[in-house]
Amino acid sequence: MRVGIFFGGLSREREISFAGGRTVFDLLDKSRFQPVPIFVDSVGRLILLHWPNLYKGSIRDFYPPAAYTPHTALPFQYYAEQLYPELQDHWTELMQAVGRPLSWEELPQYIDAAFLTLHGLGGEDGSLQGMLEWLGIPYTGSGLYGSAVGMDKQRQKQLMQLAGFSTPAYAVVQLAESAEEWHAKAAQIGYPLVVKHPTQGSSIGVRIVQQASQLADAIWQCSFRYLHRAAAWHALDEADKLQQLHRLTDIRHSLGLPLYVQLDGEERLIHRPDVLLDLLNSLQQDALLRAADSTDSLLLEAFVAGREFSVIVIEQPDGSPLALPPTEIIKGAEVFDYRSKYLPGMSRKLTPIRMDAEALGDLCRQAEALKDFLGIEVYARLDGLIDSRGRVYFNDPNTTSGMLPSSFFFHQAAEVGLHPSQFLTYILQRSLQRRAAHPRMPRQPLATWQQAHAQQGHKLRVGVLLGGYSSERHISVESGRNIYEKLSASTDFAPIPIFVLDNLRAPASLGLEGRFSLWQLPIHMLLKDNADDIADRILNGLLKPESDAGIAAMRQRAEPVRALLGAAAPVPPRLLQQGEWRQVMDFAFIALHGRPGEDGTLQALLEQAGIPYNGSPVPSSQITIDKYATTELLMQAGLRAARHQLVHKAQWQQDPEAACAAVEATLPYPLIAKPHDEGCSSAVKRIKTRAELVAYASLMFRTEDALPAGPAQVLNLKAGEEFPHKDTFLVEHLIQGQPGERFMEVTVGLLTHREAGVIRYEVFEPSEALATGEVLSLEEKFLAGEGQNITPARFSSRASEQAAISQLVRQEIEQAARLLGVEGYARIDAFVHIPPGGAARVSFIEVNSLPGMTPATCIFHQTALVGYTPLDFMRRIIAYGQQRMATLPTAP
Repeated sequence: MRVGIFFGGLSREREISFAGGRTVFDLLDKSRFQPVPIFVDSVGRLILLHWPNLYKGSIRDFYPPAAYTPHTALPFQYYAEQLYPELQDHWTELMQAVGRPLSWEELPQYIDAAFLTLHGLGGEDGSLQGMLEWLGIPYTGSGLYGSAVGMDKQRQKQLMQLAGFSTPAYAVVQLAESAEEWHAKAAQIGYPLVVKHPTQGSSIGVRIVQQASQLADAIWQCSFRYLHRAAAWHALDEADKLQQLHRLTDIRHSLGLPLYVQLDGEERLIHRPDVLLDLLNSLQQDALLRAADSTDSLLLEAFVAGREFSVIVIEQPDGSPLALPPTEIIKGAEVFDYRSKYLPGMSRKLTPIRMDAEALGDLCRQAEALKDFLGIEVYARLDGLIDSRGRVYFNDPNTTSGMLPSSFFFHQAAEVGLHPSQFLTYILQRSLQRRAAHPRMPRQPLATWQQAHAQQGHKLRVGVLLGGYSSERHISVESGRNIYEKLSASTDFAPIPIFVLDNLRAPASLGLEGRFSLWQLPIHMLLKDNADDIADRILNGLLKPESDAGIAAMRQRAEPVRALLGAAAPVPPRLLQQGEWRQVMDFAFIALHGRPGEDGTLQALLEQAGIPYNGSPVPSSQITIDKYATTELLMQAGLRAARHQLVHKAQWQQDPEAACAAVEATLPYPLIAKPHDEGCSSAVKRIKTRAELVAYASLMFRTEDALPAGPAQVLNLKAGEEFPHKDTFLVEHLIQGQPGERFMEVTVGLLTHREAGVIRYEVFEPSEALATGEVLSLEEKFLAGEGQNITPARFSSRASEQAAISQLVRQEIEQAARLLGVEGYARIDAFVHIPPGGAARVSFIEVNSLPGMTPATCIFHQTALVGYTPLDFMRRIIAYGQQRMATLPTAP
């Protein structure tokens, strides 16, 4: 069956839709379905997407294609709607650069069913569902009525109150009303309260208001309006203006583009950021800015203090509702915002929520009743709060859930024993049953889905090692989960998730030996939100074996679904003693970042056990984990890198003044400070003053896990930001571009091949990384839609010069890799200077011997250019590791 996966769309949640569509494409059972990627662009056109574009980090990385975007000095990428007015006559040509343009009437020729991962208007509101019904194409999720209700928060409130469901008190405010009317309605609800956009999701257009003085700003912000103050703008320097421009044009947090600028009672529509920058620079008076999709009405909702939860409710095979184990969201900030939802490690999502069996049963029964009352079909995601008295408030029913690998959608299903691929199969099957009664829908061969898979031959058992104890542990879980899921979709690998537990977290009474231990994970624990959740679940299970009657009852109720799919009930994790590693896995795919995965520790143990592994061997890993040692070796060989020095805790504590002076004697401000053995932008900061250097050292050399408030404030650390504490950190000269030259940060992946006993390096096309802040942030690397990466990097607009500079960069990358003994695969980061009329220069930043393998990492963009799918790339990495192990004298 050909299943069209619809993703992207017009809404502000398009990046989450894009990431969710990729997840469905990867996880859909290929023995039953043929996934067909249908990209809906931001002007509503359909494109049968070329597969390499699925693995870009952001929609803007491939659409519109770089060849169609303006050449400006601004570090911006564009969404399609920002260029539509000037390119509409070339739109078909633009679409053809990334795939095959499709008309709606053509869809039945390409797909038999539609899996919908679109969010917001045009995707969840019933309009797409209506079009598919008219075409006779069955689709997943709710029908027209339930979709329309699920999109409109005001209508939901009215219906829930009429039916007697508890929901926070609310009022509707109009932008046309006076401030007095706003305050009168707010006073009736009481402070604190929540201001909400009526049709947005992913916590976009939501703000908590503590007092009356904050109300007007919140209403303006959530309606996507902004008062531009000309005097304040002109007081900013150029870098701060650029930061403000990025904030204003961000579709998740602010206005986005296009937007209207109102001056003297007239409005001007602006589509491009460079045009907006020129206009703001020219304005000498204040102006009102509003987004093209701004709203004229908002909800004021009573703030309910309590436990926040989300629950997926699905339909059983007989059509009755079944609530999956609810998730509790434990957050540091007041609002579970976009960053908290989608950046690994920013919040805690505990599934199932901790409550007694009776209360859990009551919560689930209410959720099931609400799903049916609102007419939502197949599945719903219902969000709410539980106050201190145990009363349940529902405040946000959704007909489409986010489908990132760690979304509620998947890990709640895993709690009752359903692998993500199985759950997607079930959602499709139940949706087709729902649509079968529609007169325009074809009958689907459902019975064949229940047939057992054909017996397949031997599969290589691949232990996927993830977690660890570095500040990169949450990204490691994202990488490991992606590797596991890609290998699961293959016919030749049997992946086994193995968690590397920090034994220092465990009570001594458990008797765990060594710094870390390995645990074979069941699928429901692999899908926990982050490394700390997995570790806590393992340890809690050891201290108090799971015997919760509530979760047991929920798993029992899900038996009809498991039986239909041949799924088994969940089992507990299992400690793997070192002597049995070889009995469990034939190959170890290390998805760890930082220590103990990238420093040679695990590699040495695996070699002792005779288990082949991915990445570089022990000596190379021991060098590349240390940024100081790596750059010293590169500079000794004549390659360029930043001047640097180490700052040691003992010297700092003995005489902080002298330690500061030693740094300042060789490195001027601003400088870069970073851990010497961590990656993923962990604690990388631009230090501009001695006060900031002192604050950085105070944080790095602290003895407790908690961050001291004063130094954290000096460095403007974000809520939940990881900052390790160590005995040493690295300071570097800040490498910057010179006037007139083209200057960029690039990241370059490589893969090694063994041919007749000789190692050959395949270095991929570099990716250009655009940082919106002082350094490339964790969000820009791993938050859906945040990063801006262009592959290939834009070295020159002239083809001959582009090819020459790319070749030069790749040659130096290979030279560095050979010097360092890098094998298997790696990612190397560098700066490139391109002076006018002069030779390009490369300055090395760092070497990652086990680069991130998250779903949209840059290395997948690069391998796609040479025709490697992510699975192809992983297959080659595994093959090289096996070849290398065969050459070792200790190999059995």
